[in-house]
Amino acid sequence: MPRYKVTIEYDGTDLVGWQRQKTGPSVQQHIEEGILAFCGEDIRIQGAGRTDAGVHALGQVATFDLEKDQDPETVMNAVNHHMRPARIIILDCVLVDEKFNARFSALGRHYVYRICNRHSRLALDKGFAWHIRNELDTDAMQDAARVLIGNHDFTSFRAVACQAKSPVKTLEQLDIVRDGVNINIYVSAPSFLHNQVRAMVGTLSLVGKGQWSRQDVADALAAKDRQKSGPNAPAHGLYLSKVDYPD
Repeated sequence: MPRYKVTIEYDGTDLVGWQRQKTGPSVQQHIEEGILAFCGEDIRIQGAGRTDAGVHALGQVATFDLEKDQDPETVMNAVNHHMRPARIIILDCVLVDEKFNARFSALGRHYVYRICNRHSRLALDKGFAWHIRNELDTDAMQDAARVLIGNHDFTSFRAVACQAKSPVKTLEQLDIVRDGVNINIYVSAPSFLHNQVRAMVGTLSLVGKGQWSRQDVADALAAKDRQKSGPNAPAHGLYLSKVDYPD
């Protein structure tokens, strides 16, 4: 059976997340229904990351098998056609080895979190960035972010419902870049806990507002208690930007 790897972009605003759920439409559901409409095969696809409701993607990756050989470009165009008008687009489709798996073959995952730091309300970026009116000290945020880099027990930044076997993760990048009123937070790791990125961004926003210090972030990390860290940043500012695989 041929295996296909697809790279996907989507607007998560009206979706319940990546994974199929009974509470509403998901990215997985839309793609699987698009495949069914295209070739009549009722299959399940494997995604690299289970993004939450409201989270967007610039480069989500998924794999699936089809019974019949199909040209990858034909698969991409046909599934995109059948997914209309959902704001989900397959950007690339290639054949891969049967041992390749979008989730388990991944070496690293990259996210970007967008903040618009201005007094005026948002027009174009509403639903696609976190609007914070108070001026944020991004230098202080970056200094505090260094506390989180490396291999740690991230229980304080983990959702209660997280199903990961261990709270220990290795955070490789947490960079805060300001360009005028726009602040992008770049986060990279081999894998993440449920809500980890949003919890870290929410905590660092307290530092940016002058409510917390670097030591407060260190204390929250050491506490290994979700109640000791900051709130989750809103889902709509978060984007899964890229997934790394072996060459």
